[in-house]
Amino acid sequence: MEHIRRFMPFRIAGPTLSGLWYAYLWMMLGALFLSLLLKWSPLEETSLSTFTYVIHALSLLIGSFVSGKRSERKGWYQGAITGILYAILLFVISFLALDSTFKGGDFFYFIPAFLIGAIGGIFGKNARKN
Repeated sequence: MEHIRRFMPFRIAGPTLSGLWYAYLWMMLGALFLSLLLKWSPLEETSLSTFTYVIHALSLLIGSFVSGKRSERKGWYQGAITGILYAILLFVISFLALDSTFKGGDFFYFIPAFLIGAIGGIFGKNARKN
């Protein structure tokens, strides 16, 4: 880990921003993995939606874990805020990039984002050394 800190000397101090950073980093790595899998396997684009949801859930869980681990107190709260902000940013990106509109059912995606974020924050807070 010390080798990485030598090349990247910055550290995001806020727990929510650092959680979002890690969540989007893992989401980008997952998207890269899926695109390579799509290129070099017989996988069809129509079957990617399940994999996409799994990658979003795992990246959100990792990001909220980091957020909970870096928080001073209330890891579930920091993780849940990370989850909600992750979902909001995904909706904004899809709105701007794909020119899609918001539907009433889209707001139900905030519930799993909140729950996954809260669970990751709880585990992150409990993994912290006091």
